[in-house]
Amino acid sequence: MTAPALQVLTLVAAEDGLLSPAIVAEATAALNGLGAAAAETAWLADGRAADVAFSGAAPEAVAAAIRRVLAERAIDLHVAPAAGRKKRLLLADMDSTIVTTETLDELAALVSIKDEIAAITARAMNGELNFEAALKERVGRLAGLEEATLAEAYADVRLSPGAETLVRTMAASGARCVLVSGGFRYFTSRVAQWCGFHADYANDFVIEAGRLTGAVTLPILTKDVKLQILEAEAATLAIQPAAAMAIGDGANDLPMIQAAGLGIAYRGKPVVAAAAPVRIDHGDLTTALYFQGYARAEFVGA
Repeated sequence: MTAPALQVLTLVAAEDGLLSPAIVAEATAALNGLGAAAAETAWLADGRAADVAFSGAAPEAVAAAIRRVLAERAIDLHVAPAAGRKKRLLLADMDSTIVTTETLDELAALVSIKDEIAAITARAMNGELNFEAALKERVGRLAGLEEATLAEAYADVRLSPGAETLVRTMAASGARCVLVSGGFRYFTSRVAQWCGFHADYANDFVIEAGRLTGAVTLPILTKDVKLQILEAEAATLAIQPAAAMAIGDGANDLPMIQAAGLGIAYRGKPVVAAAAPVRIDHGDLTTALYFQGYARAEFVGA
């Protein structure tokens, strides 16, 4: 008889000290209540992240039960097979994922039209508008903007907590790390170098005589292109998408999130959070490392 597949429940608190042995014991009791055989807790970071290996219960049932137990606590969770947890390919969205803001919105702020641009961005990221049409409309309103303004906007870019550690740790472990954005390469090329990504994909502004024309070079990088990049990068590495991790927050990230072996909605918009296999609602981006079984002692650049 084949032994039950070993699964791992990972619990990650939003901050150090919030994950106590008592909380882990509650989760373990819930596992036992489902008929699972749970192993001893393995702490990935004291007071922050822990693994509980188990067998004998359906992962979906476990995730649902543990979410009920932890409903009032700032703790993210993930259930995955014990085998193949550390992914060999990372695809990450940039705006509101690797960086804290929407760079196009911040560019619009420099010409005092942030509110109207941000309203379009929010609807597009929640899947309420066609992404390509919304991008063209937003960039169109920036026609005439001096190219030098891009540098002003980039000067205000800030990395999301844990972003550089996520990328550099996975890269040090041998994973290929790719930044893929529906935004613009002026920003992705710089953020990619900052964080240690191996490659970046994005759109380009059309610039003439030192000013934005209001047009975008074609073809536009859409949600379907993000998925194609995931598939192409995986093929180049001779791996299946199951060996990849994809993370993002907007509707244009959803296809790649759903195709990856570890697909994560990071502070996801409602439509994304509802459909993504995994969510990070509370912790920073190092949560995605804990979900793969990395211990804090393995982190690079923390």
